[in-house]
Amino acid sequence: MHQHLWPESLVGALAERSSPPLLRKTTLVLEEGDYTLDPGSYSADACIANLDRSGIDVAVVSCPPTLGIDELDESEAEELRVAYHEGAGAAVAASGGRLMALSMGRAEDGFVGAMVGADELAELDRIAPVLDELERRGAFLMVHPGGARPPQGAPPWWAPVVDYTAQMQRAYAVWLAEGVERWPDLRIVFSILAGGAPFQLERMQARGFDIANSLRPTIYLEASSYGRRALELCLATFGARQIVYGSDSPVIDCCLTLDHVRSFGQAAVQALCQDNPTTILT
Repeated sequence: MHQHLWPESLVGALAERSSPPLLRKTTLVLEEGDYTLDPGSYSADACIANLDRSGIDVAVVSCPPTLGIDELDESEAEELRVAYHEGAGAAVAASGGRLMALSMGRAEDGFVGAMVGADELAELDRIAPVLDELERRGAFLMVHPGGARPPQGAPPWWAPVVDYTAQMQRAYAVWLAEGVERWPDLRIVFSILAGGAPFQLERMQARGFDIANSLRPTIYLEASSYGRRALELCLATFGARQIVYGSDSPVIDCCLTLDHVRSFGQAAVQALCQDNPTTILT
């Protein structure tokens, strides 16, 4: 449920840019810093190779909001969105059913849902038309961290561990407080266990918030980057029904979290890797 795809059309568009986000061969340049990577590891072929390696049949692929595309002027952002949508649609069509794709920030024909950056949920009225349309179509929304601005001199792990999780906790809290009542039928998936937000439920309750909304059947938490201890707490809190497996590949090794999921036994694998994703997609 969480694997990233950069089709050739998007890679080409990023390579032609002179300001972030851009690609210089094997260097991704973002506002927050430069990152060495292999663009080929984000290709459709690499996505399918990761599926084969991990023993997974199908991936829901996406373009991460961490690239900062939504922070650009609209004309620049739209050029990159179109490049992704065209390339992702072609990759899905050529994958023999191995890939499904999320669109960038809006409902699109041929896509199973949309991905938005976590901070987009801070202004529900602004993105209400997108949420209305996804709900109408029976598509789902996936929430993913957006761009970060770590403090000067911060270690490389700062943004994904501190900034990304804080964004996701805020988004999850907004949805529990307002969103789930307004869009009761919209299925929503919070990546990286909503930044560990379930760990805050007892504190929320102690401060007077009714946490019953956290158990709504339309809310799911995706588990990439977390291990057995975090999964144990989430399973004890929600049971297996609200958790789904994702890898965040190629950013993180495709089997890291999967090995922990499999350590809980076949019933957990069935729920997190098959039953729950199927419910989201149908």
